[in-house]
Amino acid sequence: MYLLGLAILLSLLKLAEIGSVANWSWWYILGVYASAAAWWAWADASGYTKRKAMERMDQRKQDRVNRQKEAMQPGKRR
Repeated sequence: MYLLGLAILLSLLKLAEIGSVANWSWWYILGVYASAAAWWAWADASGYTKRKAMERMDQRKQDRVNRQKEAMQPGKRR
């Protein structure tokens, strides 16, 4: 996601002709887009994306269990 944000920022700088990016070739900026596409392809093919999603889901589940355990303790009321 960071690479895509960088590519968009570089594209906007190139179009607005701001700074040294205005003198760059479009191929450099397209290379950043290609890097972002390659990262996404690798992340999906290797299971990285799915593994991170499962870790987030497991953490939410554990947080919910912990909140329920705290709520069941004697003397604790909302």
